[in-house]
Amino acid sequence: MLQTNYSLRSSNTFGFDVRARIGGPICSEADLTALRADQRMVNMPRIVLGLGSNIVFTRDFDGLALVINLRGRRVIAQIDDAYIIEVAAGERWHDFVDWTLQQGMPGLENLAMIPGTVGAAPVQNIGAYGLELAERFERLRALDMINGRIVELDSQECAFGYRDSIFQHAVRDQLIILSVVFRLPKRWCARNLYADVASRLAVNNISKPTARQIFDVITEIRREKLPDPAILGSVGSFFKNPIVDTEQFLVLREKEPDIVYYNQRDGRVKLAAGWMIDRCGWKGRSIGKAAVHKSQSLVLVNRGGATGEQILTLARAIRSDVSRRFGLKLDIEPRII
Repeated sequence: MLQTNYSLRSSNTFGFDVRARIGGPICSEADLTALRADQRMVNMPRIVLGLGSNIVFTRDFDGLALVINLRGRRVIAQIDDAYIIEVAAGERWHDFVDWTLQQGMPGLENLAMIPGTVGAAPVQNIGAYGLELAERFERLRALDMINGRIVELDSQECAFGYRDSIFQHAVRDQLIILSVVFRLPKRWCARNLYADVASRLAVNNISKPTARQIFDVITEIRREKLPDPAILGSVGSFFKNPIVDTEQFLVLREKEPDIVYYNQRDGRVKLAAGWMIDRCGWKGRSIGKAAVHKSQSLVLVNRGGATGEQILTLARAIRSDVSRRFGLKLDIEPRII
């Protein structure tokens, strides 16, 4: 049931004490249908939330906040080379990945411990440890809040990019994702070449890891590196890793021989933003109650009592130093309200 002056404190992982003019959970597609019948609600400024793990509120939201809580997951088909699985948008992402492994359907294990919901995953085209959601994506269902139609979008229509999709641009808060369909390969192949993962497996004397072992190792690594938002508010990685062309990379490496980088399939080079932030001396530093995490410089945290604007002040200072030293602009990953 929608409420006025709705608290969003539990709907953003920074834990900012902000409110929406009207808001509440959406537990069924019927809830959205009923909402569309109220013309006042349809025309009101709107924001769609899952767990709020990729958003920074700098103020109260003067509009309608919809917290998607749709539940359900099922195998809808088995074909020669894949399992086809449909999952409701409100399911927690990590729990869903764990469930696929319990069902003997690997393929998403590299995305373990990414916070947020299944419905939020395509919005950002989440990725980690050598895998992006787009590689396992089949299609999604969404409700168009303007005309009331249910639409299905495939990968091309979602316009996936690096931490990007159409849902961050043309149809933001217009198309509400209801469920996502994944294609998980029956002929599974481990992806365990990322340095952190490979070294952890080697320490455990695992040369031919199972999907579950990769899931467990990545879960361990992320728990060690990233704070628990229930204890220390954050949105995970705050900055995107910049991607540059080969010529620009060679110039940078001439100046910074030990720069951390990852070659991309298209010939470009992805640079480690966390490493650059470290080199600028920001790890563990703070401005007021807004701080850079002591173990992972890509993560900004709320030490208690910070505001969204204070987090942005810290981010601006970091971006300025990185630009001054490396000549690169760090893009902010979460949405700013």
